[in-house]
Amino acid sequence: MTVFNGKGVYGAVALGKISVFKRKEATVKRYHIEDVSAEKERLAAAKEKAVAQLQEIYDKALKEVGEANAQIFEIHMMMIEDDDYNESIDNIIEKQKLNSEYAVAVTADNFAEMFASMDDAYMKARSADVKDISNRIIACLSDENAEESGGGEKVIICADDLAPSETVLLDKDKVLAFVTAFGSSNSHTAILARNMNIPAIIGVGKEFLDAVKDGMFAAVDGYTGEVFIEPDEETIARIEKKKTEDENKKRLLQELKGKENVTLDGTKINIFANIGSVANVGAVLANDAGGVGLFRSEFLYLESEDFPTEEQQFLAYKKVLESMAGKKVIIRTLDIGADKQVDYFGLEKEDNPALGYRAIRICLTRPDIFKTQLRALYRASNYGNLGIMFPMITSVSELEKIKQICSEVREELNTEGIPVSDSVELGIMIETPAAAVISDRLAPMVDFFSVGTNDLTQYTLACDRQNAAIEQFVDTHHEAILRLIELSAKNAHEHGAWIGICGELAADTSLTETFLKMGIDELSVSPTFVLKVRDAVRHIDLTK
Repeated sequence: MTVFNGKGVYGAVALGKISVFKRKEATVKRYHIEDVSAEKERLAAAKEKAVAQLQEIYDKALKEVGEANAQIFEIHMMMIEDDDYNESIDNIIEKQKLNSEYAVAVTADNFAEMFASMDDAYMKARSADVKDISNRIIACLSDENAEESGGGEKVIICADDLAPSETVLLDKDKVLAFVTAFGSSNSHTAILARNMNIPAIIGVGKEFLDAVKDGMFAAVDGYTGEVFIEPDEETIARIEKKKTEDENKKRLLQELKGKENVTLDGTKINIFANIGSVANVGAVLANDAGGVGLFRSEFLYLESEDFPTEEQQFLAYKKVLESMAGKKVIIRTLDIGADKQVDYFGLEKEDNPALGYRAIRICLTRPDIFKTQLRALYRASNYGNLGIMFPMITSVSELEKIKQICSEVREELNTEGIPVSDSVELGIMIETPAAAVISDRLAPMVDFFSVGTNDLTQYTLACDRQNAAIEQFVDTHHEAILRLIELSAKNAHEHGAWIGICGELAADTSLTETFLKMGIDELSVSPTFVLKVRDAVRHIDLTK
């Protein structure tokens, strides 16, 4: 038995045969062409085919992993149309009279190297995206595609790494788990794996690929990050026991549907769901969430080629509120910037975008954009139970300006005779240490707080969440983070506000009791984690 260690990105186990993922590496030949126009037509047809393939992948991802995770394939479609990228390819074809495959390959290498050399972690990640779309175009020019692995039986997919498109195209019914030699837990592939509920381990090292072959038997432990090649009987028995325990837990969780989120001592808590689009509402209802704790409205902007109109936004918000039939829906105002860039916003390149011009800072300096969204939100408020939440708050003055603009929007709508609900709650994200430290001053101004633990962790520990090189320094259980959350909860309750958590830590059941003892009133998680968190809540006794 040989054991390899990596990082588990989805806690589950699997036993089965290995299938080494193979992709056809197109050999790009360089040759001169006579007819430039004909060559460019051939390239255009290949790009059109590539976009069509990406649209199919996007549609599949939308159904399986939701809008937020499918969005990477929209970005890929946009990258294929990027002017600089296409000008480079066209220039090689026109000036050097060389074939399209070669022009795309050279451009891909140049752009990938350019992105990889940038300091910004988000831009570094675009290096892999450029290679992915370029390989797709070359495959379309050559009429070749990646091979499918594993035949008809369920297998453990092993690869150097998997592009997001390759992950989504895996037939889930034939995949027991996947293991990659490289990659980070923040990669798109790792995120997709978690949302597809596939046991996955990343970063086991290059030597792993040298050791594995098709047909070998393996055990994968996504909890510990261990991969056992040709495991002994004791290891197989241990993994099988874990597998049985997992299956029993899933079955028991289904029995929790319709049950209350109440502790053994009778304390009730709200368990809501985080979503990124109207299409995710079905998952909220199917998993029995009590409401929507975070609707990421920025995806309306990311999906659009121009600023979404007031009417477009109104219809989206209205549909979510109507679908939730009176259950609370908290919609976060746009959180564009940092790792979520939109060309038509015209944002300048920043050395530290996570610390830059983003979220509420855009809204307060571009009130036309902000007021359009607020008008849509207040119009939709008449169709359900709406809460509006503002991200990246750091000061009292920001909140004063926000409330002033909200009042102006309400007055405008009233003057126009447009009905607005009188019970719209206003809240803020606690995702900067500044907001937590002055939470005693912010709490009297709002109805609720919602802790965004992803950014709060990033800013408290000074660790860029997009940078895989410093993952070892990211401690989500760090006492500084927990103290800031506890301080915020104390100040919220002292001033009559309620407090929830909508970041990834909300789903960390090892902290559920800690959060409830702090006084957290609501936990908002991905829809698939609702029942797991409910189960944890129902086993806690806060009197002990």
